[in-house]
Amino acid sequence: MKRFATAINCMDGRVQIPVIEYIKKKHGVDFVDMITLPGPNGVLAESKDENTLESIKRCVEISVVHHGSRLVAVCGHHDCAGNPANKETQVAQTRDAIKVVGSWHHGVRVIGLWIDQNWEVEEI
Repeated sequence: MKRFATAINCMDGRVQIPVIEYIKKKHGVDFVDMITLPGPNGVLAESKDENTLESIKRCVEISVVHHGSRLVAVCGHHDCAGNPANKETQVAQTRDAIKVVGSWHHGVRVIGLWIDQNWEVEEI
C-alpha cells in the first residue's frame, strides 16, 4: 500500500517540488497530496475566511480518509506574493496554522515547513 502525506502549500510553483521532495524523503511517503492557495499559513492563522477554511478542511479530510494520509504540512515561503510577511512573522503564522489544522481532529501529525530563498525546506 502506498503511503500519503498532505501539504497545505502556497500555489507558487517554485515551492511545489521542493516540498514534495522534502516530505517524501524526510517522512518516508510515496505521494504528497497538495492543497494549494496563496499564502496558506497566513490564511489559516487569521482564520477569517470561513469558506476557504472549510474548503481546506474538506481537502484534508479527503486526503486523510481516502488516501490514509497521516501527516499534514503547513507551508510558508520566502518571497510569497499571497503572504508578503517576513520569515519571523510567517513562522509565527505557521505555528498558529498548525494549531488550527490540529483542532480539526483528524488524528494526524501536523508540522510546519519554511521554504527559504534558495528553495530549501526546513521544518519549524
